[in-house]
Amino acid sequence: MNRIQLYITDAIEELRHVRWPTRQQAIRLSVIVLAFTAASSALFGFVDFVLSEAVSFLLQFS
Repeated sequence: MNRIQLYITDAIEELRHVRWPTRQQAIRLSVIVLAFTAASSALFGFVDFVLSEAVSFLLQFS
């Protein structure tokens, strides 16, 4: 039980050393993550569509 208690107290102590972002930084970084996610999703969707059409086109000849 002592090891668990030591782990918890060490974890709490480490959390006191964390430099948390300001509200403005958190909002800006969240917008960057959402924009990157949307852009990469659109890119992967486009690539998936193109490859699907290419496979469909090639399968017409078999």
